[in-house]
Amino acid sequence: MISIAIVDDHRLMRAGLANMIAGFKGYKVTIEAANGIEFIASLKKSKAPSIVLLDINMPEMDGYQTAQWIKKNLPDTKMIALSMYENDYAIIQMLKNGCHGYLLKNSEPLLLYTAFNEIKKYGYFSNDMVSDKLIHYIGDESALKKQQDQVNELTQKEKAFMGWVCTDKTYKEIADIMFISPRTVDTYRDHLFKKLDVKTRVGLALFAIKNNLATI
Repeated sequence: MISIAIVDDHRLMRAGLANMIAGFKGYKVTIEAANGIEFIASLKKSKAPSIVLLDINMPEMDGYQTAQWIKKNLPDTKMIALSMYENDYAIIQMLKNGCHGYLLKNSEPLLLYTAFNEIKKYGYFSNDMVSDKLIHYIGDESALKKQQDQVNELTQKEKAFMGWVCTDKTYKEIADIMFISPRTVDTYRDHLFKKLDVKTRVGLALFAIKNNLATI
């Protein structure tokens, strides 16, 4: 039986998810918590779960902080971010903090069940927002040599741009910070898409995270 923790500050959401998961064969909710602090406290009475469903926007200790704690202290526990946020910054930060998948709260129950099964089988869950290829930028050490070659080909300006891509700054704001035109930023972005074989800002950010370019 695969143990699941639900960390979400909305009681109705936790109750609904727990009821749903009770119908999933092979999975059982063992921990429910309203935030990261409650989750950590619950570990005094319960074993670390195999998978944590983790909300982002929570009081006292939010999803970003909780994910960081789990990554550091429970390395064998997998995490799926469960959020209302469908934006690059939230996805990037949660994956950067150790999440193995990202789901929207309005997803169909079958998708959640699929996510659990893929986490169990492959160690990560990929969907339209986070492709398996992008996750491998974080987790696949076999690609290290190729990535290092790609890093060596980057100019200092491109590396600086990659660092800013990992923040919540818009492309226009990045242009202002780097003292270049928005058109030049677009050129950097499109050139890097081609050079690194990615198609989205999330892809650029995960490459930067994997290769220690996200220092900003």
